[in-house]
Amino acid sequence: MKKAVIIIAIIILLLTTQKKEELIIPQEAIRFRVIANSNIKEDQNLKKKITTNIYNEFKKLDFKPKDLNQARDNIKNQIPKLENIIAKTLEEENQPQEYNINYGLNYFPEKQYRGIIYPEGEYESIVITLGDGLGENFWCVLFPPLCLLEADKTETSDVKYTSFIKEVIEKYF
Repeated sequence: MKKAVIIIAIIILLLTTQKKEELIIPQEAIRFRVIANSNIKEDQNLKKKITTNIYNEFKKLDFKPKDLNQARDNIKNQIPKLENIIAKTLEEENQPQEYNINYGLNYFPEKQYRGIIYPEGEYESIVITLGDGLGENFWCVLFPPLCLLEADKTETSDVKYTSFIKEVIEKYF
């Protein structure tokens, strides 16, 4: 009986102390999106490589604008550099294809992230479309910097999941 009361108390404690983490994209945000040519593996890998190279460039720039206008100026000034990164990556990967960079109001489909549904619509963003732009896409928020990186299912295979409740029960019972 005593064990059952302890277990119930632990469960109640855990349920009442856990906060659900919510990440809400503000109205005045600038999104970033890279759309792959198609969903074949090579095109998706190329999208990831280009996204990583561009993300690393933004990290080098210490992209932390103070306000929306400064973010807009920074992005507009970086478009030639982004074009060079894309062209260089396409050349290195020996995958010549057309691409387009569009900064302005761009369409985004509905997206669900962490239980919050973000409606489809036109959003201020920089969108890079590779080839025909018919593949899955990557997206995040550049300003404010709330990058919404989704892990691939293949990347989660090394994750070890544990249960705090199970560990407590095994330790004390």
